[in-house]
Amino acid sequence: MDILGPIGPIDTEMAVEFRRQGVLGRLLSGIHYILPDPPVSAAARLFALPAHDAVDRISCLPESLLGNIVSRLPVKDAARTAALSSRWRGVWRSSPLILVDADLLPVDGTAGARADARRVTSAVSCVLAAHPGPFRCVQLTSSYMEEFRGPLTRWLELLAANGIQELVLISRRWPLDIVLPATFLDMATLTSLYLGLWKFPDTADLPRATSFPNLRELGLCGIFMESKDLDYILDRSPVLETLYVETNLFKLRLRLVSQSLRCVLLIGCFFEEIFVVDAPSLERLILSEACIPNDSCTKVKIGYAPKLHLLGCLELDPGTQVLEVGNTVIKVTRLQRSELSDKVR
Repeated sequence: MDILGPIGPIDTEMAVEFRRQGVLGRLLSGIHYILPDPPVSAAARLFALPAHDAVDRISCLPESLLGNIVSRLPVKDAARTAALSSRWRGVWRSSPLILVDADLLPVDGTAGARADARRVTSAVSCVLAAHPGPFRCVQLTSSYMEEFRGPLTRWLELLAANGIQELVLISRRWPLDIVLPATFLDMATLTSLYLGLWKFPDTADLPRATSFPNLRELGLCGIFMESKDLDYILDRSPVLETLYVETNLFKLRLRLVSQSLRCVLLIGCFFEEIFVVDAPSLERLILSEACIPNDSCTKVKIGYAPKLHLLGCLELDPGTQVLEVGNTVIKVTRLQRSELSDKVR
């Protein structure tokens, strides 16, 4: 029996593993909700013409429209279009690549989770090697990365060389002891980047010239990193508009200095301090389902953010969050919490 999982189908073997590693299952479930939808239709399929319709009208369409059709198919069907006729032979290779590795999982899943993941890994390597680029969107969520570190490094090199624009890269490893290869820092063409369940490389040894000049959307999901690593990425993303941080597994101080950032969404996180230093374009700062340890407190400081019109959702538990705007400090005490509860009743 197959179980619907957070990222692609989960067979019985994987379900057992998730029950044994409950933390991993919860993290993957949370990551699923913030991942962007791929630009392909999972329901799209390639079918032969009906027997009564002998005229192939689709093949008569302009090359650009054929490429548009191919780009909406799951990668297995998209590559198969080359066998339709000589008219279609080069369409897939000449269209920007869209690869969602979950589409490569076997339908029956009878071989088991690990065996299926190995098949997917092999297929991903073949697809990336066969397509000359450019790469529009690649979502890699189904491999056990600890087993495929060699292929992963090669994948990242190919993605960087072929102008990847949108990348989702999720590991399925717990604990978080696999360091994300620093090769991803060479992807200057990225417009959207989502990373999940990795240990971030130490930025102290990375080149200062690294830059993400086109990155507009960044999602960090269950990433083990330090405040300086987050500062490193933000400082090198001059057009970044949206930042998601989900289930950070460490104590962080978030310091926002950005001329372009418009929305910051923090889900299931604990930050010792969130300091909006200089963010003239920031419109929304949202804290959702904050995980605040006992005897701890998150301090939210608003410096320069003239366009900020939505700040939520601050917790009502006494002493867990402090809001500081300019010289004004707002802190919920136990007495205020009691009075508020009486008013709600």
